[in-house]
Amino acid sequence: MCSSDLSEQNTDNQSPKKFSDLGLSDSILGVLDSIGYETPSPIQEQCITHLLKGEDIIGQAQTGTGKTAAFALPLLDNIDLNLNAPQLLILAPTRELAIQVSEAVQTYARGMKGFHVLPIYGGQSYDIQLRPLKRGVHCVVGTPGRVMDHIKKGTLKLENLKSFVLDEADEMLKMGFIDDIKWVMERIPEQRQIALFSATMPTVIKRVAEEFLNKPKIVKVKTKTETATNIEQKYCLVGGLSQKLDALTRILEVIDFDAMIIFARTKTLTVELAEKLAARGFTAEAINGDIQQSQREKIIGKFKKGGIDILVATDVAARGLDVPRISHVVNYDIPQDAETYVHRIGRTGRAGRSGEAILFVSHRERRMLNNIERVTRQKITPIELPTAKIINEKRVNDFKKKITETISNQDLSVFEKLVGEFQEANEEVTHIKIAAALAHIAQGNEPLFLSEKEPSFGRDQKPGEEKIVPVQPNSLKNHPDIPMRRYRLEVGNSNNIKPGNILGAIANEADMESAYIGSIQIFDKFSTVDLPDEMPKETFEVLKKTIVNGNRLNIVELTDKNNKATVGGAQGGKRNFGRKKFSKDSRGGPRGGSRDGGRGRGRGGEGRDDRGNRKPKFSRSKPKK
Repeated sequence: MCSSDLSEQNTDNQSPKKFSDLGLSDSILGVLDSIGYETPSPIQEQCITHLLKGEDIIGQAQTGTGKTAAFALPLLDNIDLNLNAPQLLILAPTRELAIQVSEAVQTYARGMKGFHVLPIYGGQSYDIQLRPLKRGVHCVVGTPGRVMDHIKKGTLKLENLKSFVLDEADEMLKMGFIDDIKWVMERIPEQRQIALFSATMPTVIKRVAEEFLNKPKIVKVKTKTETATNIEQKYCLVGGLSQKLDALTRILEVIDFDAMIIFARTKTLTVELAEKLAARGFTAEAINGDIQQSQREKIIGKFKKGGIDILVATDVAARGLDVPRISHVVNYDIPQDAETYVHRIGRTGRAGRSGEAILFVSHRERRMLNNIERVTRQKITPIELPTAKIINEKRVNDFKKKITETISNQDLSVFEKLVGEFQEANEEVTHIKIAAALAHIAQGNEPLFLSEKEPSFGRDQKPGEEKIVPVQPNSLKNHPDIPMRRYRLEVGNSNNIKPGNILGAIANEADMESAYIGSIQIFDKFSTVDLPDEMPKETFEVLKKTIVNGNRLNIVELTDKNNKATVGGAQGGKRNFGRKKFSKDSRGGPRGGSRDGGRGRGRGGEGRDDRGNRKPKFSRSKPKK
């Protein structure tokens, strides 16, 4: 496979194409259309073309340039869904990137019925990975060490592999994975396709390419990543889609803007968002690829003249838009690559003016935020959303300002006569009361003030401001009479933790039956979980050392110095743990055999505590280390 014919492709000065021009299948194109991807980035256009031809490639591009789609889209088109075996293997340097790439692949394959992708990485239980591998998956995304382990154990078979991707090769070199990479590449089939991606091209990576790739095409992208110095860049953490609209509305209420363009990922969302903003009193219109050119020109004309203040657009629809009065750009959806971000915010700060760009970021998108900062070499400043108090003060000031402007600029003689007649007929009603009634009529059913009870909006919790959760732990659905206690885990949204990660870690590492794991709540920097009150000390120690997504759980009981419940802790004082555990017998029920002498000492039996409450039984075996 060795070859030194590394022909370089130039991506500059080429007219933009659409994804539909590249030869992708209808199922892939349908998904791209649904998620709002209309035109490929430079690296996507070149890589997709070569990979669809069956050629090996070397892609030189920074993280954040859209390279995941560059290799995933064409290689997914090569998958045979009738063959239930790994056909695409992707190596990533970290578990976080492996999870991110796996999620992207799953999204792009949404139209491929029966497709399965599996991320495998260290720190996760082998059992969680073995079951899908036995059932059969089409794509595996993993870190080098764990991929090697599965190959050695024979649980990851490569005889049907068609494509291999090495992502962020230079990062793997820095982390000391080069020997592991070679070991894996030596075991993939001789007839296969390889895509290697690296931001830089060290000598060692060049040697790997020459040894394993077959006449690869080199795709270099000169990314335009310089941002104007007169554009102030900010980002705001939001919890998810349900919070974005409220967050956007708050921002629009307090900032002074001349004209604004809001970028949304999909054509459907541009229309929905424009309608919702219009319903909230803002003059907003949508432009996207489905709007006819004549209508688009009318909307942009009104936007330029001041008839519209907010334009909600997709990237393609806003291409070439040059309106000097645009003072603000809002990235409602984070862009798929850093170059798109640069193009978006470049819509403001025109003709020597200053501009402001605001980016909404969810916890799962923090990696993309870091990529944008690294590629653009520009720090983006975090901001807090305006509080209800600030917004209410602004509304009061606006209300008074409208009164002043109306008195100064409008002929009020007709209304003065009507109010005077009303006051003469109702002498007990003061002029202030009449003015208040008229203000109420003008306000309508919409409350003037926001509630002072603030939602989280995904903001980072400040020290001492951790969100309080219900004091009493939730009862188990199938075992409501089992006493529960609440524990805190030192992992949360900032670690990309999902409830399933915690459930799997406790069930597997502590050998605990999932039926006895109660409510799991994820917060920004920590999580809580309800577990049976009499958890064995051995199990507790195992869980303290358990690692999820690269972070130790460090489980602690939620009690304060006086042994009273805090932050969702169980009520009452601290109790001694019995040396017991919750596990399954061969018939699926909880094992019996309690030393407390309750009823049902046999398998599947149940006991009673000294208050007569039923409690589950534990086996005497120790949890898995």
